[in-house]
Amino acid sequence: MPERLTEMLMDTWTPLIILWITVLPSIYMAPMNQSQVLPSGSSTGLKRLNEEQRVLHRSRRGWVWNQMFVLEEFSGPEPILVGRLHTDLDPGSSKIKYILSGDGAGTIFVINDKTGDIHAMKRLDREEKAEYTLTAQAVDRDTNQPLEPPSEFIIKVQDINDNAPEFVEGPYHATVPEMSLVGTFVTKVTATDADDPVYGNSAKLVYSILEGQPYFSIEPHTAIIKTALPNMDREAKEEYFVVIQAKDMGGHMGGLSGTTTVTITLSDVNDNPPKFAQSLYHFSVMEDVALGEPIGRVKANDLDIGENAKSSYDIIEGDGMDIFEITTDAQTQDGIIRVRKPLDFETKKSYTLKVEAANIHIDPRFLSGGPFKDTATVKIVVEDADEPPVFSSPTYLLEVHENAALNSVLGQVTAHDPDVSSSPIRFSIDRHTDLERQFNINAEDGKITLATPLDRETSTWHNITIVATETRNHSQVSRVPVAIKVLDVNDNAPEFASEHEAFLCENGKPGQV
Repeated sequence: MPERLTEMLMDTWTPLIILWITVLPSIYMAPMNQSQVLPSGSSTGLKRLNEEQRVLHRSRRGWVWNQMFVLEEFSGPEPILVGRLHTDLDPGSSKIKYILSGDGAGTIFVINDKTGDIHAMKRLDREEKAEYTLTAQAVDRDTNQPLEPPSEFIIKVQDINDNAPEFVEGPYHATVPEMSLVGTFVTKVTATDADDPVYGNSAKLVYSILEGQPYFSIEPHTAIIKTALPNMDREAKEEYFVVIQAKDMGGHMGGLSGTTTVTITLSDVNDNPPKFAQSLYHFSVMEDVALGEPIGRVKANDLDIGENAKSSYDIIEGDGMDIFEITTDAQTQDGIIRVRKPLDFETKKSYTLKVEAANIHIDPRFLSGGPFKDTATVKIVVEDADEPPVFSSPTYLLEVHENAALNSVLGQVTAHDPDVSSSPIRFSIDRHTDLERQFNINAEDGKITLATPLDRETSTWHNITIVATETRNHSQVSRVPVAIKVLDVNDNAPEFASEHEAFLCENGKPGQV
């Protein structure tokens, strides 16, 4: 409280002191400038001074008057008196002429060549130019000869609080992880004030939050923004709009202020487990589905985003763990169930699986909240497909003697419909494999019969294809190869290759010439 009272008093008295410094030269400036006089032997007027005056002048020679002050932005109906130059050589007889040169001489600053009064002719801005260096000299009015060496001095423009703080880098954007502890650093803002940072409190800034509490706080002097509430949840609110104020004069009443905005976004952390949209899924699949084909998708939703929302799926229980597999769709994060092995409706009509979704990237800070995984049950029903007939053997081998009678049965093929409906089967011969139509087949029972005589010496093997077709669905067709071997019988007498060999055989001397 004492410090606050002191600052308030300083703020009240500072403008009065500045005004007093400015006006004082016009009231009592001449003695202060007597330090710039020439040696006493150079003037008759100086000889007339009594001893007391000379002592006074000597004591005042120790004063330094090389600075004058003028308030910036001060204006009125008349030029502003900045100060007065005076030399001991001036007895008041108008023999002395004062000359001013340097920064702004004759334009901004004008000197009365008789009295030495210096006036500011224009309103001054310290932020544009803080000081002016000028040179004063006293010369003889008649001869313009210097009466003393030139003297350099400075006119300083005294600051007033005429500039509000500015955030030149705003508006700001910052990011901080959700669920951060209170006091976590968010960002730092910076305001600048064009007023004099050395003189007074015109550029002494204090920062505060106008909007954004109670979620965030700002350090009044460093402008560091920190979190002010624990457990801020991105899933509840992701973005905050914060208004920051910088006020000069140390934040006291009467100070100027500027504002900026800071958009603060909560970044995601893995603080949410995956959760299946439903606890039970039902899928159906045809028994003839191709291996690797997807039969259904499951979805475990995660309120987090990005890497924190990624999950992997596994089948952890069930009677179809070796029949099905589940993989993760990298784009949608769905679990895709596929067939690994062939299905058979007639063997097993349904399966029950238990699938699990688990986060890939775990944040240890939140493990106490429970396991970052979830499970669901998947029931899969296998539907009967209209399958083609199935032969009792993948191939058939039949044997027949070449002298077999026509229409004799060579053998039989059998096939059945594996479907529950069990459609009747009709058999036929693919005539592209029996162009000479040597064989027939009974369409009802699959018995193969001989249609034309056989001759082993002409053809030992006959390869034909038997076709089985469902009577209820002619598109369901199966084929099986049938190999028929013709067996030899003694149906050919010996024959001589030539008449000479036959003659030898008749003479009882075969093999001799």
